[in-house]
Amino acid sequence: MGGLNRYQQASLQGQSNERGGDTSKILLEMLPVDLIKKANRRPRMLEVGSLSTRNACSNSRLFDMVHIDLNSQEPGILKQDFMTRPLPEESAEEFDIISLSLVLNFVPEAEGRGQMLFRTLLFLRQPADTVQKPNDDPFPSLFLVLPRSCVDNSRYFSDKKLGSLMGALGYTMRRSKKTQKLAYSLWVRDHMTAGEIRFTKQEVNPGRKRNNFAITLKSLPLGSSIK
Repeated sequence: MGGLNRYQQASLQGQSNERGGDTSKILLEMLPVDLIKKANRRPRMLEVGSLSTRNACSNSRLFDMVHIDLNSQEPGILKQDFMTRPLPEESAEEFDIISLSLVLNFVPEAEGRGQMLFRTLLFLRQPADTVQKPNDDPFPSLFLVLPRSCVDNSRYFSDKKLGSLMGALGYTMRRSKKTQKLAYSLWVRDHMTAGEIRFTKQEVNPGRKRNNFAITLKSLPLGSSIK
């Protein structure tokens, strides 16, 4: 992809007004803010590919924020690759929500994108018992933002394919929204993950003018720690 400088330029373009601006504003619209304010603790959020510590979620003071990016531009953003971030060793280090806003689409390989989605499971707290979990509880969850063309104009990917993959990972879509250029979705992790996942690249939308965006996940490594 051209190294860290290219990545940063792409990220900055992704957060421009022409590409949706501060996407965390949409996340706040999708979350039950009033319930979060009444909770006995602030949810922990990991923002991957963070460009600012002054976005809507940070300024809301509703969350304990952890910001990381490959090429940090602010003192409050840890220079770190999500794919090599140390795994939590205790529950206090786990997160209630992870934000992947215009990050997944910059991973160059389809398998790498699948591994990034799988890796989110290792950082989120375990899903609560569905019998005891309130229906309006939005955590643990993943906020995902992709260019709309990734799901609407790909030969190998679609909304349906995304839903199938996320379901296999233990996620259920809670909210979604599309603008002219972006596709936003909030996924709640509400069930356990299968022991093995095989998600292959298959053509679902043939056409000369379509792009080649895809996400694959061949299988979970033997001995993987799936909570």
